[in-house]
Amino acid sequence: MDKAITILIADDNKYIRETIRFLLSRFDHLKLVGEAESGEEAISMAKQLSPEIILIDINMNPINGFEATRKILKENPSVKIIGLSVHKQPSYARNILKLGAKGYVTKSSPHKEIIHAIMEVADGKEYICSELNDLL
Repeated sequence: MDKAITILIADDNKYIRETIRFLLSRFDHLKLVGEAESGEEAISMAKQLSPEIILIDINMNPINGFEATRKILKENPSVKIIGLSVHKQPSYARNILKLGAKGYVTKSSPHKEIIHAIMEVADGKEYICSELNDLL
């Protein structure tokens, strides 16, 4: 791996952002470039930082992850988005993938799986967490 994969986290939950920040810090090939606390912030930071990957929470207000994904990809179609949610409903994963996201993991996915999802999506593949894969 020549250069680190740049990642932006967008989640209104500070604990989730801190957990993912800690998780990413353990890998030299993953570089956290920013943390957004809202959909609006995610949209502007995506524009500013041009990360390779955005891990985006589905349930944020007033702009949720679906709407933010739509706006970010309209502006920068090359960014790869992975939806992140507490919800295990297949419809959430289907909806965000329909909007152009490349992956979906739940907040209860094992840490190893979140890293695996980032690697797969960075590699140009789509990734759905194992909890939902069978349901889809």
